[in-house]
Amino acid sequence: MRDAYKSPLQGRYASSEMLYLFSEEKKFKTWRKLWVTLAETQQELGLNITSEQVEELRKYSEDINYEVAEAWERKVRHDVMAHVHAYGEQAVKAMPIIHLGATSCYVGDNTDLIIMYEALEVIKKKLINVIDKLAKFADEYKEMPTLGFTHLQPAQLTTVGKRATLWIQDLWLDLEEIEHVLAHKRLRGAKGTTGTQATFLNLFEGDFEKVKLLDETIAKKLGYEAVYPVTGQTYTRKFDSIVLNVLSSVAQSAYKFSNDIRILQHLKEIEEPFEKNQIGSSAMAYKRNPMRTERISSLARYVICDTLNPAITASTQWFERTLDDSANKRIAVSEAFLAVDAILEIYMNVADGLVVYPRVIHKHIMAELPFMATEVILMEGVKRGGDRQELHERVRVLSMEAAAVVKQEGGENDLIERILKDDHFKMSEEELRNILKPENFIGCAAMQVEDFLGNIIYPLLKENEALLGVEGHVRV
Repeated sequence: MRDAYKSPLQGRYASSEMLYLFSEEKKFKTWRKLWVTLAETQQELGLNITSEQVEELRKYSEDINYEVAEAWERKVRHDVMAHVHAYGEQAVKAMPIIHLGATSCYVGDNTDLIIMYEALEVIKKKLINVIDKLAKFADEYKEMPTLGFTHLQPAQLTTVGKRATLWIQDLWLDLEEIEHVLAHKRLRGAKGTTGTQATFLNLFEGDFEKVKLLDETIAKKLGYEAVYPVTGQTYTRKFDSIVLNVLSSVAQSAYKFSNDIRILQHLKEIEEPFEKNQIGSSAMAYKRNPMRTERISSLARYVICDTLNPAITASTQWFERTLDDSANKRIAVSEAFLAVDAILEIYMNVADGLVVYPRVIHKHIMAELPFMATEVILMEGVKRGGDRQELHERVRVLSMEAAAVVKQEGGENDLIERILKDDHFKMSEEELRNILKPENFIGCAAMQVEDFLGNIIYPLLKENEALLGVEGHVRV
């Protein structure tokens, strides 16, 4: 349909896997699964529900009559009751016991939680695959010197691989947060209209143990070991805020990576993948714009801003529940997941195809390294009998002269040539060139990469080996 608005997250960015999780099909099939589980458990606990009724519900649990449900919703203005009536038109014998004792949040909230947990598993899988691709990159380039930057000014050298470990570590921390949420999965359960389970207590004629068992058994049948111990009408909206904060954290990590790559591409040191027929600019045919990493940045900004929605919702719920969460929640939660899914798809694609230009990297190093090496040169001059204070002054003067050539004249850094001509240092060109080898200035970078990958990342990847092998796709 081209004559109505469609979310770009659907048409351009998110994967079919994540789009399905937030589809109507997934939602309404989960509603019916919850109604089947409720009826089945109530029967097991002694309520007057027949096996025939339960089987009839099960028979139509996957066969949703959408047109009937939509017609009912236009009539009653209530989505859950519309689907109760639609289900009942199919499962006629079961109609009297569908949704027995439950409130709308029994299907709505439990379904939302189930979808969010399953969506987090998808995010986890893709995050691990990004880590895997970056780990290969870090290992390959662990010994390649490159300029480090602080304040975006040239600083001590690092290595291309060591810089990649900074990106990996951020994602590793994000993964820990996701795993924490998934380790404490809870459903809302069957709590009733204000969370007191009053209707269920009445159905079970005052037997609180059966009410508790209903709550716990439904969760277990759906694959969950726990329910929220107390609720209002809804599960606490604090959970939505927690989840979106985790998604925001992933977005922040991806944003940092994308900005680094965009700057490196500006420096012509590292580029994101660029396809044979890809066009960088409609006007400037020579351009190779970093569109993938720019898209990561753009989507990440959206997710980071989106976290404010559930934060406000959680903090402004009145007493047991207000409905001002509903419309906002439908948009804010689903689109945050879809956007992070899209981010990770692109991140996988970029991490798997980064292009490194060693000669450009080396050229940039050698433009700055003479300045960085002056302390070592000074100490070597002292070893040869020079006066430390006098040599310090000579280094200062020569460095300022060389800097003027670079900055004012646009020339090459000629500090080494100036030092060679200065009799105070008593050093040969060979001795100076040996000092100026970039690998002499990378410290423990390569060893840090090996330690980090070997002690933390490789065990993590081994533990999640079944999730590996996913490739990232850029849809347009």
